[in-house]
Amino acid sequence: MDNLTHSLVGAVLGQAGLKRTTGLAMHALIIGANLPDLDAACFFWLEGTEHLAFRRGITHGPPALVLLPLILAGLLWAFDRWQTKRGTRPEARLPVRFGWLYAMAFIGCLSHPFFDWLNVYGIRLLEPFSSQWFYGDTLFIIDVWLWAVLIASVWVSRRRENAGAEWMLPARVGIIFALVYIGLNYWRTDNLYGGVIIEEPYDKFIVSPTPLASWGREVIIGRAGSQRFEWGADVEWPPLERANISFCSFPDLTALRRTNSQLDAFLFWSRAPFATRAADGSVILYDARFYDPRARGRFSVALPDVRCEELTQP
Repeated sequence: MDNLTHSLVGAVLGQAGLKRTTGLAMHALIIGANLPDLDAACFFWLEGTEHLAFRRGITHGPPALVLLPLILAGLLWAFDRWQTKRGTRPEARLPVRFGWLYAMAFIGCLSHPFFDWLNVYGIRLLEPFSSQWFYGDTLFIIDVWLWAVLIASVWVSRRRENAGAEWMLPARVGIIFALVYIGLNYWRTDNLYGGVIIEEPYDKFIVSPTPLASWGREVIIGRAGSQRFEWGADVEWPPLERANISFCSFPDLTALRRTNSQLDAFLFWSRAPFATRAADGSVILYDARFYDPRARGRFSVALPDVRCEELTQP
């Protein structure tokens, strides 16, 4: 999910009462909820599609989820001691207990892979022990309705806290609403996986949540060895037109993959790859989850030396 969602999750957990465990607990929760996205720094040294293969991997796996909170807790503990020595430590801050600080950082970090798992992009939950991708197919990567629930919960909780009233209940209610919302969306996706009836055989089937209309789903069907895809809406399955797609037979890229890092990264990340014909007759690879010819290069890779062999089946 986006970093605003991760930050709001950390904040609502703090307002639910966890921030009372130790000084700087709220900082540990919010920063911890974003900490696995340290891998976004790869944009500084990786090019093209290479970042697709690096993201949501090593910093989202079990060793990182243990070590990153430990580092964060150590830094926050040292910051508190530094402020104490300088005489700038806020008087209202609770005593900082390292064990609780680590626990809050760990809870924040642990929330991150759960929310990342919820969309179709995928996450390698077991890295570095396994590079298998996991997909929740439950929420779009930015969910404004989840934002609304979390923002309202934190806002009401903070207002009540400032007024001297009971402030933890609004945050706890917000957490319940968020979990129910996620559960209903998971059920919606799972119901489509079991309920869509396609007359022709297929070998790839993906249910993808849509933006804004969180209840809506785009169904992606791959046919003929996943060389040709069709997109449809929900259970009725009328294929949606994707203008000017000239599907190519998916080429044998085994040898080229060894020497082309962009191709290797794309194929490692891609869940539903397919080949299309470029204007010059070469091949461009896309992923059916993120097909957008206007954004070529972000979720696609061009192969100018590979010629397109047009796909002839209907």
